[in-house]
Amino acid sequence: MSIINLPFAGLELGFAVSLACSLLLVLTTRWHGRYSLDATHGVQKFHLTPTPRIGGAAIMLGLWLSLGVLPPQQQELLLPVLVSSMPAFVFGLAEDLTRNVSVRARLLATMASGVCCWGLTGVTLIHVGVEPLDVLLAWLPASVLFTAFAVGGVANAVNIIDGFNGLASGTVLIGMAALGMIAQEAGDATLAQLCFVVCAVTAGFFVVNFPFGKLFLGDGGAYLLGFLLAWLSVMLVYRNPQVSPWAPLLACGYPIFETVFTILRRLWCRRHPGHPDSWHLHSLVKTALVARYLRALPAPLRNACVSPVSWLVALVPAMTAVRFASVPEALLQGVLASFLLYLSVYSFVVSAWWARRRHKRSARLAASLSAPLSDIALEQPNSSFIQRGL
Repeated sequence: MSIINLPFAGLELGFAVSLACSLLLVLTTRWHGRYSLDATHGVQKFHLTPTPRIGGAAIMLGLWLSLGVLPPQQQELLLPVLVSSMPAFVFGLAEDLTRNVSVRARLLATMASGVCCWGLTGVTLIHVGVEPLDVLLAWLPASVLFTAFAVGGVANAVNIIDGFNGLASGTVLIGMAALGMIAQEAGDATLAQLCFVVCAVTAGFFVVNFPFGKLFLGDGGAYLLGFLLAWLSVMLVYRNPQVSPWAPLLACGYPIFETVFTILRRLWCRRHPGHPDSWHLHSLVKTALVARYLRALPAPLRNACVSPVSWLVALVPAMTAVRFASVPEALLQGVLASFLLYLSVYSFVVSAWWARRRHKRSARLAASLSAPLSDIALEQPNSSFIQRGL
């Protein structure tokens, strides 16, 4: 095989291995389901059938086997990244199997992966386009810590949006493809091809996950893909100084916007930022829109219908990043416009949720007024209808 064909072999092999391993995990659920099946109860649970949540294992295997057929230049880039991703992946996978790993431990693990990757590659964020911060980043310890924090933040952001069939993996595909196109335009073909290899491996899992949700990404897969998305963003800016740091931020825009807004919303409501709830954009899309207008569909398809709405929110900033990768002023305006788009969509969905809630209350009140007194006395209110989207 010639060196020219090796990147294509990595694409094909990565997709095939990830797909085959994903199917194998589904077919062998009876052997590992005791440990791997996801629960169907909780404020962020919308699926009705217990499903394996170890899809990250298929992606990791696909990446390692793809590594063996890549050109030397890409192997030199990918090998330290895969080695460094192990803390984030292992802690996430441990949570998938034991349900006993704290949010803090997983956050520290993703940050440790960032520090490890700096140790193996020497790559850090040395400028972000904000002068006071750029002065601070000239000091290596500050640069390493800031890079680790940014990488850990993006990895956890991808995990936060992992709630419906194809949502997280589809968002990562959009972001990773945007990074690849920016790298290609900047003349960094090696990094661009590496981004597309990660896309191919992710797509192998995506085929099994969307639309029917036969296999879930899990925390291990979400942290792995989030770490890869974040670190390839760091490498893009480090290797191509003409690319503005705002470009990869926009490529990762939707999960970042969701995370920042969630933290602010929970602090405003005097709740712990790490406490789960069902007020994420994707959760509200399900309960306010999909459950109302698409309730005739089977449950897996209803869950899958949430993802395209979020993909559109992710696609707008990603396209802006590709179009204006070297124009900081346009990118900054794109960040503000994209965040306003996110807030607008969120406000619209919340309004739809309130309208649906008022309609349900009116219907229940009308039913109770028309029912015999004996039936009213026996009726019990259903306080969890919002979370379940019934």
